[in-house]
Amino acid sequence: MEKVRQGVINFHDFIFPQQREFFESLAKAQRPRALFITCSDSRVHPNLITQTEPGDLFILRNPGNIVPPYSHADPGSEAATIEYAVEVLGVEDIITCGHSNCGAMSALLRRSELSDLPSVVSWLHYAESTLRVMQKNFQDLPESERIRVAIEQNVLMQIEHLKTHPSVAARVASGHLHLYGWVYDIGAGDVSEFDPERREFVSLTRNRKSVSV
Repeated sequence: MEKVRQGVINFHDFIFPQQREFFESLAKAQRPRALFITCSDSRVHPNLITQTEPGDLFILRNPGNIVPPYSHADPGSEAATIEYAVEVLGVEDIITCGHSNCGAMSALLRRSELSDLPSVVSWLHYAESTLRVMQKNFQDLPESERIRVAIEQNVLMQIEHLKTHPSVAARVASGHLHLYGWVYDIGAGDVSEFDPERREFVSLTRNRKSVSV
């Protein structure tokens, strides 16, 4: 905790005074460029990865970068965040970003072993489509390869869930909203983006023409 507290003091005493005008402008309004949906994992730092500033990204985080399908009866905080980003803030891009060595995806593949984590098991039911895809198509892969594929497939499944949200569906249909699927490789410092024409994830730093899903 001391490291966290000292960080706050350092920000207040040294960082904030150097950028006072910037933060004062942020205090009046936010105009984020994109909604960034990613995992709660402490190793994933959206602003660092994208080299963006405070106010550039509207960020939604949870275990496994999961987007529950839209439900009018029980919309939940994810649905509220998505709706606000699209309808009120007017973001033009939504990025769903998984990451290497994702604990949530590892847990999904061995969900039967998680009897002592009932809340985690309940949450992972929103990734049931990912699990079914893995069971039907990638059961024979080595364990490390199965996790990598599960991470990628989960990003694609959650994008499909995104499209069930009315605000997203309407804006995508009008061409005013674009959806992207990313996987961040923590150890390599690289991001792969799903290319719908090639039907695979391709290094964003090598293939620099971005294509929405």
